[in-house]
Amino acid sequence: MELEVRHLRALCAIADTGSLHRAARQLGVAQPSLSTQLRRIEQELGGALFVRARTGCRPTPLGRLVLSRARPLVTELRSLVTEARAAAVGGRQLRIGSTSSRALAGWLRRLRRHWQEPTLHMDVSANALLRMVADGQLDVAFVHEVEGCPLRVPETLRTRVLIAREPQFVSLPADHPAAARQVVHLSDLAHDRWMIDPAVDGEWDAVRRMLREAGIDPPVLHGDYHTAASLVAIGEVVTVCQPTSPSRPDTAVRRIVGDPLGVRLLLAARTDTELDGVYPHLADAYQEVARQAPAYREWLEELVPGA
Repeated sequence: MELEVRHLRALCAIADTGSLHRAARQLGVAQPSLSTQLRRIEQELGGALFVRARTGCRPTPLGRLVLSRARPLVTELRSLVTEARAAAVGGRQLRIGSTSSRALAGWLRRLRRHWQEPTLHMDVSANALLRMVADGQLDVAFVHEVEGCPLRVPETLRTRVLIAREPQFVSLPADHPAAARQVVHLSDLAHDRWMIDPAVDGEWDAVRRMLREAGIDPPVLHGDYHTAASLVAIGEVVTVCQPTSPSRPDTAVRRIVGDPLGVRLLLAARTDTELDGVYPHLADAYQEVARQAPAYREWLEELVPGA
């Protein structure tokens, strides 16, 4: 087997995420397929590249050597492709990374007025997006930092705070007894199954801490946002959600008493000039979706009357 660029990308993803599971999600492949690919790469190179443990994967000395050569190659190739595509269409293309946000659509719509169609890279891992900006693979990243779980922001990046503390709400089935109230106690959800995405940097630790401090120990399932939303709709689980999330006929978005869980919303780029070019459009888009979410709008008005 000859090493290819896709193999180098896989090694970088495993090292960056520290997990075969998270790396597979980032690469869009099945975990068994990635495990098989890693074994073949290790056979080709003659030794183990990662130490596998229950806590994740970490590079061996041979792995660190290979990664030190692989990363610049992967970065250069990505830059080559991006620059070539931009040159082919006659202008600069803004490369955006983002974690999930209701403000994203409005932000992209506003940016299209000033740039050619922006490219978008979505990832549940804020740390992965920040590394991509630092490596020159993205121009800017819009990420959230879970309270109590600081992000690893590379020293070369500049950041701009969009929201210092956005409270996280809870999404529950519309026919749940607690949905009859606009603000719910965690104790009202003590016997429900919760679903959390462990691939989101810091979220599992923060939610577990929130539940523990509330004195409850509900069963917790692991799954992504889309799975959680589907299961909430059929009454199987409850889950934390962004306050801008819309209520639907079969779900209800409610504030939690005391606002025990929050995130900080950040925009990151390599220069202040890049931040200045996109931040106002993001701020406008965020305010737009905040106004469209009744429970969050009410929260904001309590915080700053007239907001």
